[in-house]
Amino acid sequence: MATNALHSLWAEPRPANAPDRRPRDWALVAVLACWSLLEVVLRQGLAPRPLLLLAVFAVLGPLLWRRTHPLVAVAVSFGTLTIVDIVRILTGSQGTLQNSISAALILAYALFRWGSGREAASGLGVILLWLTITNIADSTSLADSVAAYGFFLFAAALGAAIRYHTKILTRDIDQAKAREREQLARELHDTVAHHVSGIAIQAQAGRAVAASHPERAVEALAVIEDAATRTLTELRAIVGVLRATQDTEFAPQPGLAEVEQLATDDRTRPCVEVTLFGEFDDLSPAVGAAIYRLAQESITNARRHARHATQVTVAVTGDADQVRLTIDDDGSAAGRRAPAGYGLVGMRERASLLGGTFHAGPAAERGWRVEAVLPRTGTPR
Repeated sequence: MATNALHSLWAEPRPANAPDRRPRDWALVAVLACWSLLEVVLRQGLAPRPLLLLAVFAVLGPLLWRRTHPLVAVAVSFGTLTIVDIVRILTGSQGTLQNSISAALILAYALFRWGSGREAASGLGVILLWLTITNIADSTSLADSVAAYGFFLFAAALGAAIRYHTKILTRDIDQAKAREREQLARELHDTVAHHVSGIAIQAQAGRAVAASHPERAVEALAVIEDAATRTLTELRAIVGVLRATQDTEFAPQPGLAEVEQLATDDRTRPCVEVTLFGEFDDLSPAVGAAIYRLAQESITNARRHARHATQVTVAVTGDADQVRLTIDDDGSAAGRRAPAGYGLVGMRERASLLGGTFHAGPAAERGWRVEAVLPRTGTPR
């Protein structure tokens, strides 16, 4: 088991999408450069100036590439520091290096945060080699040597911990999105099945009356054409949604009509008030189901997380091109944060899959607001 664990760590790839240099990286280098300059001017008992200059460049330069090339940055920095300390030992130079080189802890952190398993193991060897040599060059006590090893190992452990925490968080977010895609695909599947059933019934009816009542057969063909158009639209939506292979639920999916059933009376706290305004004819069933799901999840979040909330207002407005859903609660804004878990991730994913937008956050005056805008046709991106 231990062998498998070590092999897994060794084979660990680099995290994807490592950020490149940012303005704050240049600011960090500038601050450290000023710190080093102040030490050179104000401190006594430092090593010769050429060695100090080389040590400063060895730490500051690689910081800019610590995310994209963590092993190279560690090798250049700690390799140069090792050479500086070897020169100090061989020449018997008196004095110490600047305290600013402690910024090399950032490189140890970055190695385990952004490097692959092989890079982390190789870079750690370089760091431990330098620690051994620099403790000889400075003749530190046992306690100081142990502290130095502890600081660098802690920085490495912190980088690994944040790396795996981010990895787990990303996995959980992806799973939440996948669940939402699967549920949406099931709802779209049920809608298509309904349309196809209607097409089959109308085709049978048209065939039965074609001889005796041709005009009714023409009417049946018109109904079939309309249903087929809707079916093709929903099929295109299904193609755009990743679906897991699970049994389909054949229970009727809730839609816009069921949103009004989410309302409660004044005896329930918080009281839920639902208002529908505008045109909702020919609304895509997928959009209707999404409006219901978004409203249901938002009301649940308000009941769980809105402190001192007495009322939740759900407003659905439909116009010629889109449907807008707005949910407001009057809970206390003090200490209010986004609900725990991945409910908001799933809600945002559902809105995005249908070509819409989603926003959740504190309201302008009080409470929390959830707002989604979906196109009437529910065309995925």
